[in-house]
Amino acid sequence: QVQLQESGGRLVQAGDSLTLSCVVSGRADTDRPLGWFRQAPGKERECVAAIGRAGTHLYYSKDVEGRFTISVDNAKKTVYLQMNSLQPEDTALYYCAAKNTLRDWVFTDPLQYDDWGQGTQVTVSS
Repeated sequence: QVQLQESGGRLVQAGDSLTLSCVVSGRADTDRPLGWFRQAPGKERECVAAIGRAGTHLYYSKDVEGRFTISVDNAKKTVYLQMNSLQPEDTALYYCAAKNTLRDWVFTDPLQYDDWGQGTQVTVSS
């Protein structure tokens, strides 16, 4: 059994920064491809950032590139999403996900991931 638990979401103002955390527990660790996704009401779930096993491969969506940073602390089994210069269009439910593979690559399709957290809400007011 693998559990992912996100935290850190809250109401912020445009221009603020926020860091989301996701702790991986159970029969898994963070030595695997990981991703952060978001889903706004009426929209599909989209990948905003992903990281490969060794951390050498990174992906950012065009909407967040330059503003968001994904990182992993393997000792703490935690993956982070640092979000800067937040805008109202960043408002969404944010999920972390883990893929059960030894491949060192990034994955951006939600269907490619095996385990998901429950999500944490980020709301950005204008």
